[in-house]
Order: sequence, then structure tokens, then C-alpha cells
Amino acid sequence: MDQKDAVNKQEPIKRVSKQRADGQKSGLAGEFFVAAELLKRGLQTSLTLGNAKSIDLFAINDQGTRFTIQVKALRSPNYFLIDLERVQDACYYVFVVLNKPDVPPDYYIVPGCDLRSDPLKFGKWFADYKKMPGIHPKDLAEYRNNWKVFDS
Repeated sequence: MDQKDAVNKQEPIKRVSKQRADGQKSGLAGEFFVAAELLKRGLQTSLTLGNAKSIDLFAINDQGTRFTIQVKALRSPNYFLIDLERVQDACYYVFVVLNKPDVPPDYYIVPGCDLRSDPLKFGKWFADYKKMPGIHPKDLAEYRNNWKVFDS
């Protein structure tokens, strides 16, 4: 057996890596958690199912005010990927950290007009980074459990 045959007969190296969470499942879980919270708070809520959508939920409160909602979900605290150029003033953005099973999710509810009016407030990675802009939960602290935006 020559050197060339020996190289060809080597077993491939098996790489062991942590399996990445399915982003689609995380997204759906976030949407269902947010829908449940809105329903619990008395808003009529409808999910829009599909992959390429710009609105995840529609909701109407008791006063008849209509809301369009975009949900961004993560399994653990990290940067929520969101592009400032795609943020809509009239839309509400609910950022959800799902956490581990048996630990309640963390919610951050931000009106789109807040995101657009002062992007630096949400960190340099949102305001200035063009390749993969995002917002870290620590930059959303004042919006934690900000469900009152759906009252008016």
C-alpha cells in the first residue's frame, strides 16, 4: 500500500458540536407566548403563520385600538437580530427571552417609534452596525414587561 492509498483509507474526523436550537421553533414559541400574554390581558389576538412575514400578531384591545406586533425570540440572552431600516413606527416589537423549561420568559415591549427615534439608546450594535444589527436585552431593560402600551 502506498502513501496515497493510506491517506484515502483514513477515517473522516468526526466533529462533536453542540446542536444549535431550531430558530423557527424558537420564533413560534415566542409568538405563542406573546399571544397568550395578550389574550390573558383581554386583547383579541390573532397569529399570522408563515415564514416570510413582516407582522407576527394582530391584536385589538377593549377600546378598539388595533396593534400590529413583531415578535423576536431567543432561547437565552443574546443579541436580537433586528435591522433599524426595517423597523416600522406603527408596529410594536416584543422581544422574548424564552429561558430554560420551567423558567418564565422575559418580555420587552417596545413601540417601533421608540426604536426609530433614538436608535443609540438601544446600543451601538443596533444603531451603527450594518452587517448583523441587533439589540441586547440589557439595552431593553426599561421596556421589561411594558404591557401597558396595549392599554390605550
